[in-house]
Amino acid sequence: MTSSTTSPAMAALPPRAARRCHNVLNALHSSHYFSPDVARELAGLGITDRSAVNFAVRAAALGAVGPGVVTAAFYNYKHELVAAHVPAIWRTATPDDVLAARLRGVDATLRRLLGEDAVTSPEMAEAARLALRATEACTRTARPLYAAHADLPVPEAPHLAYWHAATLLREHRGDGHTSVLLGAGLDGLEALVTHTATGKGTNPKWVFSTRGWDRDEWSAAEDRLRDRGILDAEGELTEAGVALRRDVEAETDRLDRAPYEHLGARGVERLTELATVFTGAALSAGAFPADLIGKG
Repeated sequence: MTSSTTSPAMAALPPRAARRCHNVLNALHSSHYFSPDVARELAGLGITDRSAVNFAVRAAALGAVGPGVVTAAFYNYKHELVAAHVPAIWRTATPDDVLAARLRGVDATLRRLLGEDAVTSPEMAEAARLALRATEACTRTARPLYAAHADLPVPEAPHLAYWHAATLLREHRGDGHTSVLLGAGLDGLEALVTHTATGKGTNPKWVFSTRGWDRDEWSAAEDRLRDRGILDAEGELTEAGVALRRDVEAETDRLDRAPYEHLGARGVERLTELATVFTGAALSAGAFPADLIGKG
């Protein structure tokens, strides 16, 4: 007779456990977009503009693609900003050179933010094993940024393997999220506006400086969202807007559940615990600008 008892590792995940795990993993991954170490490595290749660095390090896994592919995959960047740098960046440095420089920059960033003891700790090695195990259940279909990064080799050093796995999990969720945004009828800028209206999104100041949109375009997006009943006159989410953002995140969770279900409740809990410590150290070390998040 088989037992009907479910082991703790395979028990159903608590509500939002996968999202919490993703959030702390993603935060450490994302620190490299603001890293002077990565910027220095890209400058060594001749790529110095901040937007060019951003497009290069994230798009390099796709190969020497044109601006249309990058705009489509990144979703919330203004195409004209993308086209100002892509494909010109590939005439300055090959994608392989960029990927190698990115990894050197990430290595320096994690050592600087976390310290040598954390980078070489048993806990880091454990976190890498858990995160990589979760990626075993990721799928490539309709997920271009994840699929491109999944074709890259796993670095040998545990802290870089951990960062690589966090990257895979971030892009896996992100690709699914863009599909949900598209289905919800939110274009790239409207997605940014509604996310910022939750109080958890990027400060408009940073949207303007990194995504290529300007204040007039932001205001026009707000007007479109008001016409749909998603924003009120003050730019706050209406009840319908709150419900829309809630549904977007819930559907994103559904599309992203496989890696965390594969890891199991106990594994997700432990990975979240470890990732929270590492990300907390990075935040304390100034990994991000103080005004990055908020309504501005």
